Amino acid sequence: MGAYQKIRVEAEPSGFGARVSGIDLTGALDDVEAAEINRAWAEHSVLVFPDQAMGIEDLERTTLYFGEFGVDPFVQPLSDHPHVIEVKREPDEKSIVFGAAWHSDWSFQATPPSATLLHARIIPPVGGNTLYADTTRAYEALSPEWKERVKDMHAIHSASAAYGTQGVLARDPQQSSMSIITGEAAHGREIHPVVRAHPVTGRRSLFINPVYTRGIDGADEVEGQEILAALYAHMLQDEFVYEHRWSPDMLAIWDNRCTMHLAQGGYEGHRRLLYRTTVAGERPA
Repeated sequence: MGAYQKIRVEAEPSGFGARVSGIDLTGALDDVEAAEINRAWAEHSVLVFPDQAMGIEDLERTTLYFGEFGVDPFVQPLSDHPHVIEVKREPDEKSIVFGAAWHSDWSFQATPPSATLLHARIIPPVGGNTLYADTTRAYEALSPEWKERVKDMHAIHSASAAYGTQGVLARDPQQSSMSIITGEAAHGREIHPVVRAHPVTGRRSLFINPVYTRGIDGADEVEGQEILAALYAHMLQDEFVYEHRWSPDMLAIWDNRCTMHLAQGGYEGHRRLLYRTTVAGERPA
């Protein structure tokens, strides 16, 4: 690929994750700028844009450069912005940190979101980093034997363990400042391939995650969990993980089709506030 004309892209040494500058997301982008950020996103999977003093309308407009809005269940959006979720935590809050386990956003949907955008408003001076795992390089590093084993394998995805009637969030004794919705609706299931091809790059990735993947289709529970545990141990090796530190006014966008992520805590006594949208995706194949 040739050099960028309108933006500057500083990639992580592995190529997974990149910092983008030279662009102002508080105004409309031209066609070249929009195409270049989409190209950078396809190349690096996780993009961070520092120093973007965006309002909620700016976040909504930026989201639409990547596709239509996704459907976000189980978290109540802002009343006047139905596609925007307020990701917040108050200084004295004791509830479970939202997103504090490895997952790919809403992988239990029939068409999971292609992207998530998260814009930082209030960032504590300590803690709160986000970890990202590159499930493309993880797949490519599998042994030939494992690639053969998983090539036609399918996994069962469900939100029940997190948002179900007996899920972790339903059983949390502490009240979250976020409007979390739990219940029977979280008990549905979808079957997706363990290995999916990216619709833009064609590269293959492992499409499983510990929160929403509940088993392997056609395998008994013990065998399925053994397979998943072995794959997770491989996927979460240090060489595939990028740790992102937030700063105020920073926007991040990541590709749910080829990444997992985890939100870290460690900022007790401090308020944290970010705004989040998703982009509609396609059925994994």
